Amino acid sequence: MELLDYWQILKRRWWIPVVLTGLVALLSFWQLRPWQALPPSYSASLRMLIGAQPLPEAAAYDPRYYAWLTSEYLVDDFTEVVRSDLFTSAVNRRLAEQGIQIPTGSIRGSATTSRQHRIITLSFHWGDPAQLMSIAEATVAELTENAASYFAQLGTESAMVSLLDGPAIGAVGPDLRSRLEFPLRVILAFVAGIILLFAVEYLDTSVRQPQDLEAVGLPVIGIIPKK
Repeated sequence: MELLDYWQILKRRWWIPVVLTGLVALLSFWQLRPWQALPPSYSASLRMLIGAQPLPEAAAYDPRYYAWLTSEYLVDDFTEVVRSDLFTSAVNRRLAEQGIQIPTGSIRGSATTSRQHRIITLSFHWGDPAQLMSIAEATVAELTENAASYFAQLGTESAMVSLLDGPAIGAVGPDLRSRLEFPLRVILAFVAGIILLFAVEYLDTSVRQPQDLEAVGLPVIGIIPKK
């Protein structure tokens, strides 16, 4: 198929991608309301030190070496602890004592972690700065007071978590997904419309050109012009 044939198909069924794109744009415009300012979002960041107490039975060697080595493994396990239902449920119970009701899954979904050696940076994103501070403080309290019980399930009973910095709260702008969601929907709708256009053309059995008859082995006797 030559480029001219593609152009003829686009001219014949141009309305398919146009209508589909228009419908998606109208629906997205009503749903996302891009003319409205996005609600403010806030981020709380805190740094914590993960460590382990030296074991007395390792006195024949340097007990600090095994404590440092264990700490490196604890850092790897820290993310799983923060994301666990057990931990988020415990944080939520602390918040409930303050009269704050937040779904457990929301706490887990708003937490992100990064690490550098034995130091963990834990961040939370939330829309209410007061609730965000309560979440961060409840997280710090739960980890510093009950760290040993969480890491004991992973095979380490001497874990310690100490707060180094924070929690510090700051306002953050809208994320990239929020800014690009509307144009991405429109672009994807247009691409889907083009694909649908060629799919309809492929399934269409109408005869429009002499080549359509010759392709199935029928001779062309004459052509009636449009004008």
